This record gives sequence, C-alpha cells and structure tokens, in this order.
Amino acid sequence: QVQLVESGGGLVQAGGSLRLSCAASGRTLGTFGMGWFRQAPGKEREFVAAVPWSGGTTYYADSVKGRFTISRDNAKNTVYLQMNSLKPEDTAVYYCATKVRAGGSWGLERLYAYWGQGTQVTVSS
Repeated sequence: QVQLVESGGGLVQAGGSLRLSCAASGRTLGTFGMGWFRQAPGKEREFVAAVPWSGGTTYYADSVKGRFTISRDNAKNTVYLQMNSLKPEDTAVYYCATKVRAGGSWGLERLYAYWGQGTQVTVSS
C-alpha cells in the first residue's frame, strides 16, 4: 500500500503561481513514478504531468507545457508541481497518483493507483 498526501492548493489570481506537493509513504518500492491529474467541475479527470522515480524525461499535457514544472525529491518521497502563469481554466481539484504499471503512456490514468485525496486550486480572473 502507498499513501499519498497532497498539499499546497489555494486561491490565486490569474497570472499567479502555486506549488503543490505530494508526499508518498508506504511501499513505494516497485512503483515507477508519480503523476498529477486534475478534475474541473463537470469534466472528466485529465492528466497534467508525470515524473519517473528514476529521473530523466518528464511528461506534460499540452495545456500546461511551459507553465508547469514537475520535480521529485526521492529522499523525501515527494513530488512537486510548480504552477506558474495560472489561468482560470486551471481551476480544478488536483490529484497525485503512483504509476504502478510498467510501460505505456505516462498520461494513461489506468496505469496509476493509490490516489491522494486531492487539493483544490482556484484561479480567479
């Protein structure tokens, strides 16, 4: 079992920044990395960004490329999502999850398990 706890959400004006954190505990050995997803009201949950525990390539949705940066601290089992130039359309509940299946696209939700409880991000115009 892996437990994930997100933090760092809040209310920010358009153009502002927030940094989300996701702290993992439990049996992370054998998992492949962490992803961030988000769900806006009335919409399906969508992929935002992902990073392998091994480092190297990071993955982003087109809608956040150039504005969001995902990073990890393996010593702390924590993954961060730095969100800059926020837009009202970034408003959503943000979830982190652990990729538990090898291979496949890092943006595929079905390859993830052990979801956090979510943290609300609200961007006002």
